[in-house]
Amino acid sequence: MRRLTLSLLVHNNPGVTSRISGLFSRRGYNIDSFSSGVTADPRYTRITIVTSGDEQVLEQIEKQIAKLEDVIDIKKLEPGLSVTRELILVKVRAQDSARQAVMSVTEIFRGSIVDVGTDSMVVELVGSQDKLDAFLGLLEGYEILELARTGVTGLTRGSSEVTFLD
Repeated sequence: MRRLTLSLLVHNNPGVTSRISGLFSRRGYNIDSFSSGVTADPRYTRITIVTSGDEQVLEQIEKQIAKLEDVIDIKKLEPGLSVTRELILVKVRAQDSARQAVMSVTEIFRGSIVDVGTDSMVVELVGSQDKLDAFLGLLEGYEILELARTGVTGLTRGSSEVTFLD
């Protein structure tokens, strides 16, 4: 099973995310991550989808998305040829004695402590999925109270594949 990250440029119309996610559910395809946001031009939205499957399924996903009316452009975000990031917020139970250890691990990963309570801390970290997974692996000895991930977002490197719109 292979993982595919697609960056879609779509018209910013009501229901566009519903139509795209509906395509996945109707066909039984899996969405590992889905993130969207308006671009510099408010008429357009960029949607980043991470999905997985065999080669045939991934090819079908790309073809089916391309058929949707609101989709203007699709780019595969290949490792090395693109920049992808994800944000994670992790609330960790941390009494006074454990705080320094959590802070040290957070510093190693260039994260930030964004909130400290009497018995917990909230850590913010941005990076690749592998980096975030490695960070969570190092927190295994601590009780994770809550966790939120934004999903992957990304762009291709350089300017050669930029889609210019009128």
